[in-house]
Amino acid sequence: MGLLEQPHTSAGRVPSHLGYRLYINQLMERKPISEEEQRYIDGNLSGAMDDPERLLEEASQMLAGMTRLAAVTTAPSSSDATVRSLQFVQTGRRSALVILLTSGGQLKNRQFRCDYDLTPEILRIFHAALNERFAGIPLTRITPAFIQTTAISMGEMTMLMPAVLMAILEAARECLEAEVRTEGQTNLLFVPEFEMDDARRVMEFMNRREELARLLNSQDGGLRVLVGSESNRPELSDSSVVVARYTVGGRDAGAIGIIGPTRMDYAKMIANLEYLASSVGTLLSEILDLE
Repeated sequence: MGLLEQPHTSAGRVPSHLGYRLYINQLMERKPISEEEQRYIDGNLSGAMDDPERLLEEASQMLAGMTRLAAVTTAPSSSDATVRSLQFVQTGRRSALVILLTSGGQLKNRQFRCDYDLTPEILRIFHAALNERFAGIPLTRITPAFIQTTAISMGEMTMLMPAVLMAILEAARECLEAEVRTEGQTNLLFVPEFEMDDARRVMEFMNRREELARLLNSQDGGLRVLVGSESNRPELSDSSVVVARYTVGGRDAGAIGIIGPTRMDYAKMIANLEYLASSVGTLLSEILDLE
């Protein structure tokens, strides 16, 4: 039936990729996440409730530690994101940070320097004038031409704005880049089911952030398990990828996943991932006031 295979002449029989698929779809008994694990996840995530980027970083680190496998998270997609707000924090007599928050939960900051002394009153003017012009604008529209048009529209204030506007442009560009966080790649070196070459191929693939982001973000719906060749990536032909999507404000946002050998405790991994993805989505929605 093709459900078992013999990897080597002297080896016993092990489930084939088709066998694992049958197990996941029909035979696996779901394992609820324990209360202790819930408290562990909630406690760690609560320390990053005020920072969307740190929240995703914490989720990646925690997942790698819990599973002893490689973990990956993607930030909410910015392809259709808009500017939610701009904030300004003074860092020196003539320098400050502009902090750009998107509708998808990304937070980027850029420092700028002026050739005049900054004051709290000037930063308040920046805040009012620039939020009026940028709030609600799609990130894809923030181009050099848009920045130039915005500067011209500000009349006498234009002379104060060049450095600030360039900082906003750079922050918006960074938001549009694929943002992927990976943790625990070295865990794969200690997985008994992996030969050294297997682990090396997976680690090299995880370093190709754009491809990794496409793989995770292309998985629609709540949770997906890709066994071996189902990922359509030759580097992952002997691996499984478990991916859970999280929602922000009721909309699909980013993904959280683990990568490991095809022989793993799927029921446990799925329970942990589903709870973690749900928690991340809820906290991001609260941070962005999208509940």
